[in-house]
Amino acid sequence: MSTTVWIILAGALVTYLTRIGGDLVLSRFERIHPRVEAALNAVPAAVLTTLVAPVATTGGIAETAALLVSGAIFLRGGGMMTGFVAGAVVLISLRNLL
Repeated sequence: MSTTVWIILAGALVTYLTRIGGDLVLSRFERIHPRVEAALNAVPAAVLTTLVAPVATTGGIAETAALLVSGAIFLRGGGMMTGFVAGAVVLISLRNLL
């Protein structure tokens, strides 16, 4: 097997172990403290911010337009998949046109 395949498999294994490890640790507690629950609920927003912030500050016209389109869809109540697909379509289209 090539090195790339081994890297992908190792990444998948580490991701799986991280997810299952968190579930195993949390399943040992009968009740989760509200602060811990609030912190865990904030993780998706924090991860999304770390992905969007660099593009929002250093991206070009295509990236900014894709963020604006996705943001508008999310704010108007569109689904997650709709927002992601629309942003990807705008990004790919503008990168090919510009």
